[in-house]
Amino acid sequence: MVNKHTIVLMQPSPNRASRTFMDYESVSQAIDGICGLYERKLKELNPAIRNITYDISDLYNFIDGLADLSALVPSVQAYLPYDREWIKGRTYQHLKKMAG
Repeated sequence: MVNKHTIVLMQPSPNRASRTFMDYESVSQAIDGICGLYERKLKELNPAIRNITYDISDLYNFIDGLADLSALVPSVQAYLPYDREWIKGRTYQHLKKMAG
């Protein structure tokens, strides 16, 4: 599943017009993309701080704070939808793998 094209569907706010999507070459790149969104948000909120650190619970709070977040990953005949809990699990695995 790691090297499969992945589409992330996101709605940052309750406003339906905020819906957007991002596509990636793999689940791993999609997780990096979601982490990058959070890191850019942190930099936007804290422009004077050069090195911003966060832990997994901060990232989970960001994910949970989005109005909607899901991923579409190809299976045998179609793309299968995965919810934010699946994304959070994959994020944990991904970051753990990067740290180890």
